[in-house]
Amino acid sequence: MSKTDRIYVGNGVEKFDGDMVEFSLNLSKLKNDAGSHMFEYNGDKFIKLKVAKMKQANEYGKTHYVEVNTYKPEVKEKSSDDLPF
Repeated sequence: MSKTDRIYVGNGVEKFDGDMVEFSLNLSKLKNDAGSHMFEYNGDKFIKLKVAKMKQANEYGKTHYVEVNTYKPEVKEKSSDDLPF
């Protein structure tokens, strides 16, 4: 995946000697830019996110960023004659 394919939806700051990362999400951007990456399971909606440490803090002191996990595995259709072995 190239950096241009990434969807950044928030950032945060490390606290308590790295034991916690407090972050905020841009819900508008999450809905508008990442809606196609949401999925449903047992009637609930989910999205996979990644929280990663920046190489250095930005001008606002933020140390981490939040990115949408855009990986979508290829779904193979099972035919009725597929054997499980």
